[in-house]
Amino acid sequence: MDNRRFILLGIFFFSLFMLWDAWQRYNNPQPVPTAALPSSSVPSAPVPSVDVPTLPAQAGTEGMQGINSVSVPATDTAVAKGEIVEIRTDLFTAQVSTQGGDLIGLELSSYRATEDSSKNFRLFDIEHRYAAQSGLIGDGLPNHKTAFSPLPGKRELSAGEDAIQLRLEAPAVNGVKVAKVYTFKRNSYLIDLAYEIDNESQKEIAAHAYYQLQRDNQSPAGESSMVSTFTGPAQYTEQGKFNKINFKDIEKGDAKLETKADNGWMAMIQHYFVSAWIPQEKLQREFYARSLEGGSNPVVAAGLIVPVPTIAPGSKLSYGAWLYAGPQIQAILDQLSRPLADGGINAQGLPLVVDYGWLTIVAAPIFWLLEFIHKMIGNWGWAIVVLTILIKAVFFPLSAASYKSMAKMRTVAPRLQALKERCGNDRQKLNMEMMSLYKAEKINPLGGCLPMLVQIPVFIALYWALLGAVEIRNAPWILWIQDLSMQDPYYVLPVTMMVTMLIQTKLNPTPPDPIQAKVTMIMPFAFGIMFFFFPAGLVLYWVVNNILSIAQQWQITRMIERGGKAANDAKA
Repeated sequence: MDNRRFILLGIFFFSLFMLWDAWQRYNNPQPVPTAALPSSSVPSAPVPSVDVPTLPAQAGTEGMQGINSVSVPATDTAVAKGEIVEIRTDLFTAQVSTQGGDLIGLELSSYRATEDSSKNFRLFDIEHRYAAQSGLIGDGLPNHKTAFSPLPGKRELSAGEDAIQLRLEAPAVNGVKVAKVYTFKRNSYLIDLAYEIDNESQKEIAAHAYYQLQRDNQSPAGESSMVSTFTGPAQYTEQGKFNKINFKDIEKGDAKLETKADNGWMAMIQHYFVSAWIPQEKLQREFYARSLEGGSNPVVAAGLIVPVPTIAPGSKLSYGAWLYAGPQIQAILDQLSRPLADGGINAQGLPLVVDYGWLTIVAAPIFWLLEFIHKMIGNWGWAIVVLTILIKAVFFPLSAASYKSMAKMRTVAPRLQALKERCGNDRQKLNMEMMSLYKAEKINPLGGCLPMLVQIPVFIALYWALLGAVEIRNAPWILWIQDLSMQDPYYVLPVTMMVTMLIQTKLNPTPPDPIQAKVTMIMPFAFGIMFFFFPAGLVLYWVVNNILSIAQQWQITRMIERGGKAANDAKA
């Protein structure tokens, strides 16, 4: 029995299983239709730098009250009522409701909607009941159900301006005045939210602030069921590290998360995009995730509670947190994770929201290299081509060893067939004769399999790197490929991939066993059909890799066969 063939097929089926597992890793429900917000035709913008807003000075821990599981006011999952205030910056249009001052809409002008490329992508939206909410917990203090009044002011960031503010004031209660202030800065997806509290009462105020993200459990609109990624809350603390929380676990009351820490953030993740509440560091906070009444589509709220420093009578306090709401651009997330002194906000662990799967240790460096190549070339498609060539060069010695082994197997294929005919059904004798032949010809039956096995993790890691990279979303290559994150609209790349795999099959030695030979011929079609639904960027990598492999294998096979013929002629 040709064990080498079974090992080779095992490698192929292992790859097939891993890719299928990647598709089905998160079995999300089908997305619901989304209503369109006002949209405008805006050309693609360059990747923004992180413009870190300056929060009010962090108060010391003196006078701060313990959290002790403070209760957040019950959330109404219906669409927020009240006046909608629209703020336009160079990167997005934000919609803020006067009820609670919630951020209920966020349209990103640099990203197109998945289902309709003529519209802009919306992160926060009413249809999914996806909103960023916040409030204060304390006697008479405003929360996300309070009716705020917007103060007059500019609603659009003008040329030459670095920032724009939206100020909302709550009704004064018992002499306490509270204003909720959003600050939006140019070229930044980071939003500064501050509460300005003026205590004109005769009592000190001991309060807590809460920040939460509300969303239903539906997948983003236009998300492919074949390439499904995680949608749901995620938490990070230095103790528990990065923790994704499944919607179903929250609905069952089985959500596992760190409940208290003096660091960390709470986020809501979906493919390519993320929103995250990031309080000031070294303040004790309590995390929570709970299911809300939401009708046919359950709604969850995930957030955190932070104590507010005690405010003495006649004193004022400005206190806030950051909200990041935008694309999962690795460079921006890396910068946000840096210390304040280094231009960040100490949002440690935030880059982990980019899901590279279980091979992050391989995928992260691969994407770093891809991004470096893109900076020099300026086109993500050609960057993938160059990356493929570099990866092929790194694995050249392994590939060469594999192809040499296959070429030698090809030269002895007629002799193997003769052995099979001579031994008939005596499998034991056939195996012994084959091993003797391999030994005499100095052929390692596993020589063509092990090098391929080493390369499989690289391919899977590249799959996750390309799948999770928002940078290639809407990125064109050439001609008909206008979005490398979507499947080839005319299936040219998948068909080309099938053809190249068939050529490779012909270059390989034909298995002596008829069943194995048939399975080997089926593999290109099985992989090809599966790749019809893959992102064009990944199929492009596979096609270029196959073309390079064919050239290398053809050259090595020709050299081996010429050498074998010369040796036979010399013996003759």
